[in-house]
Amino acid sequence: MFKKIALLAVSSLALAACQDQASGGQGGTRSEVRIVGSSTVFPFAKAVAEQFSAGGANTSPILESTGTGGGMKLFCAGVGANTPDIANASRRMKATEFEMCKENGVTDVVEIQVGIDGIAIAQANEGPSIKLTPTQIYEAIAERPYGKKNEAKNWSDIDPSLPELAISVYGPPSTSGTRDALTELIMEVGCKTDAATKALKETNEDEYDAICHDVRADGAYIDAGENDNLIVQKLKANPNSLGIFGYSFLEENSDSVRGVAVSDVEPAYDAIASGEYPGARPLYIYAKKQHVGVIPGLQEYLTEFISAGGSDGYLVKAGLIASPDDVRTQMADTVKNLPVLTGTELK
Repeated sequence: MFKKIALLAVSSLALAACQDQASGGQGGTRSEVRIVGSSTVFPFAKAVAEQFSAGGANTSPILESTGTGGGMKLFCAGVGANTPDIANASRRMKATEFEMCKENGVTDVVEIQVGIDGIAIAQANEGPSIKLTPTQIYEAIAERPYGKKNEAKNWSDIDPSLPELAISVYGPPSTSGTRDALTELIMEVGCKTDAATKALKETNEDEYDAICHDVRADGAYIDAGENDNLIVQKLKANPNSLGIFGYSFLEENSDSVRGVAVSDVEPAYDAIASGEYPGARPLYIYAKKQHVGVIPGLQEYLTEFISAGGSDGYLVKAGLIASPDDVRTQMADTVKNLPVLTGTELK
């Protein structure tokens, strides 16, 4: 279910009436910046929207938490007042998504890194103490660890040093950028510890991807949808379970949940900022340059986001991890000059 926030009351009829192109010399515009995408980036985008509106902007952004993959589909659907201006993303845009954008006329896409996040493995504060490695996480939640059916029921089946408790992990769905980052930053790292599976990438990449990335569907991994707050509630109700979500949600709910160390590194601000924590990842927003100058306040919103993500900005107080100084300097230039992606940067 999409979470929606309208910081300015706008009737659905008025939005539906905005069917004309927002650029290209055609009539019809919309007066609010429209933003879709990642549930991880959503609270930061919401905070920027509220500050942006409170600062005297003549427009109040409308946000939807659709997940990164769902947001990209909406963002790349075309150019015009009935399409989003910005897609929030908890992983980088894929080359296939960029091609989808181009096919639908979204030819000028601007990529902006807004900060850093970590994929936190978490448990209820009263849950049994546990530390994990990428290999143990992979073997617990993969559909076919190293190509064999996953028959592990308890954590102790993975490693005798782990608790004799049922594997129960609440995590993001396949449409989520957090899920993509989980498979690439944690699961694949564990998967590649097996030499035969690692070698498979050179001979059968599709099979390699399936073995390393597919998550089991027998109930040990529970798809919790795009609502990360729901995972927190599930952990409080099920102290023996683990949950997977962005670091900011761990920080926000530290009174009820705690991080699980991965490779003996706790999911903490400094460890994620330095890259020491295995699940560190950049966060992005993508903007349509074709909408700049047509949708009021779009470029100004981008500028506010970068300003707010500084080391002393209000987004850091909300749980965002600031990008290194050189990246923030580069991004300030990006929101000013709006260079567009060529596609060669993506994979």
